[in-house]
Amino acid sequence: MSTSRTVICLLRNDLRLHDNELFHWAQRNAEKIVPLYCFDPRHYVGTHNYNLPKTGPFRLRFLLESVRDLRDTLLAKAVCHAVTSEELHVEKKVKEICAQMRVKVHTCWGSTLYHRDDLPFHHMSRLPDVYTQFRKAVETQSKVRPVFPAPEQLKPLPPGLEEGAIPMAQDLQQTEPLTDPRSAFPCSGGESQALARLKHYFWDTDAVATYKETRNGLIGVDYSTKFAPWLANGCISPRYIYHQIQQYERERTANQSTYWVIFELLWRDYFKFVGVKYGNRLFQVQGLQDKSVPWKKDMKLFDAWKEGRTGVPFVDANMRELAMTGFMSNRGRQNVASFLTKDLGLDWRMGAEWFEYMLIDHDVCSNSGNWLYKAGIWLYGDYVRQWIPELQGISGADAHTPWTLSPAVLSHARVSLSETYPTPIVTAPEWSRHVNKKPSGSGPSPRGKKGPSHTPKQHRDRGIDFYFSRSKNL
Repeated sequence: MSTSRTVICLLRNDLRLHDNELFHWAQRNAEKIVPLYCFDPRHYVGTHNYNLPKTGPFRLRFLLESVRDLRDTLLAKAVCHAVTSEELHVEKKVKEICAQMRVKVHTCWGSTLYHRDDLPFHHMSRLPDVYTQFRKAVETQSKVRPVFPAPEQLKPLPPGLEEGAIPMAQDLQQTEPLTDPRSAFPCSGGESQALARLKHYFWDTDAVATYKETRNGLIGVDYSTKFAPWLANGCISPRYIYHQIQQYERERTANQSTYWVIFELLWRDYFKFVGVKYGNRLFQVQGLQDKSVPWKKDMKLFDAWKEGRTGVPFVDANMRELAMTGFMSNRGRQNVASFLTKDLGLDWRMGAEWFEYMLIDHDVCSNSGNWLYKAGIWLYGDYVRQWIPELQGISGADAHTPWTLSPAVLSHARVSLSETYPTPIVTAPEWSRHVNKKPSGSGPSPRGKKGPSHTPKQHRDRGIDFYFSRSKNL
């Protein structure tokens, strides 16, 4: 290899040329550039807790398409893309080895809307545990950085370096999945497809202008942005989406729907930064509340859930869509997660690891965060205690449902219902069941003969009653 200054661009979840600081920096600091993507065998073995396959056929296909697309883009810029399936150590080990070999390491932060260094918190430990506090802080005190321009031409490879071969699914012990015509995500991986999707959703159809009204849909391609798979692989930059929204609002319209796309990107940022703050606690069974829950590990129940054989049609339809397409709507994900944890009482990590295997758009922080949220072991009691100090003595998520607690627990927390804090003016039966408590009253069960008619209409889309909805759209 030439003795000229050579930069190896080690790619992971940043498979794009636009708004990529890595290529921008390399172009300015190198004479030769080696773009490198490594297929780590550890990504294709069993998961940590339940030894489920880690990367499924749909996600693998999308990844391979994304790598091929980036290679095509780089070839058009006169650079070949070296690919290897050699096993690597984690980032820390890579840095240690590079230090031993006197190779300088330069890292770039580019996966979030707001840059880590621009957060309005002096230290990551001060990151709010409540999303709303996080959102308001960054929206008022931080700015989204401009995008890095895609280079017109990249520096060449060092002479004599051969490009590696992009593996086939079979090389990674997977089979090529069949494409189901019913899929709500019939799209391919890669930066070019991601940019085409944004153009379609924003500029060609104006679908973004009604996103807030349609985002909870179930059927079709355009009920939501569908950006998540490309974001997960770094095929599209969240900053690019943000600046395109800004342009759309200037040139077309600005409304709740256009803002809501940014709102969802902020949720994604929030989960990533919470992951930085709490590290491995994000994956521990007791969750961020360090709450002991007697989760079951019944594999028969789990198999029925993941195969769509629960006997609850809405749950089964979503799980079968996932199995046959690698995709599920956000609405579906919330409900099947609630069903697994709240109604079956199964370990939330079983569901999280199955999603990791099946979802095209698997993102480790968003996946674990959402599962902790639905399992009731996220951080959400803090918000209630901040604004209702009379419930300060109640720990964890129990602060949301004080009427389900025993007199002894309430007494210990110095809470007296109807005196220090009011009893609920209305309760839906499933509220109690969904926090693993028995309803305080003896009212009829929503599973009775009349089904959801026993539940106030405005609550029928919550919890188990949602699965029995008689809506024609379901």
